[in-house]
Amino acid sequence: MSVRPATSEDIPELVRLRQILADRMAMDGSFPVDDTWSESYADSLDERIGSSDTAVYVVDAPDGGLASCGIGLIFDRFPGPGLPDGRYGYIQGMTTDPGHRRLGYGRAVMTALMAWYRARDIRRIDLHATPEAAPLYQEMGFTADGYPSLTWRSLS
Repeated sequence: MSVRPATSEDIPELVRLRQILADRMAMDGSFPVDDTWSESYADSLDERIGSSDTAVYVVDAPDGGLASCGIGLIFDRFPGPGLPDGRYGYIQGMTTDPGHRRLGYGRAVMTALMAWYRARDIRRIDLHATPEAAPLYQEMGFTADGYPSLTWRSLS
């Protein structure tokens, strides 16, 4: 198994994997499902793959397509005591195809993302986890930060 950076040719598979994650999160009522997202997601991936603030890593499935993927983003906000340069990371879209789970693909993608962040001296990385994935992230050093994660969404 090897992890590689995604290319624009991977976008249809990245959208497919993101749909798997969206379906899983919808089971928890985590967010309302909007069926118009996939085209915008594909367009955004096409714009951002290869940019300096985005890393998209994938593992190819042995039988074709993608087995797993994850996206790392770097954002800027005002510096503060715990974030002297204001830069922080967010991991999004970590997904492994159900037929390829428990084989180390997600861990390999996370390891690549963490190396990417470390090479850029990013000192804070946030993510949201499904209950099934939380143990992996905790093994990799992610903890609850003591403050609740709150979200506002427009109802219209």
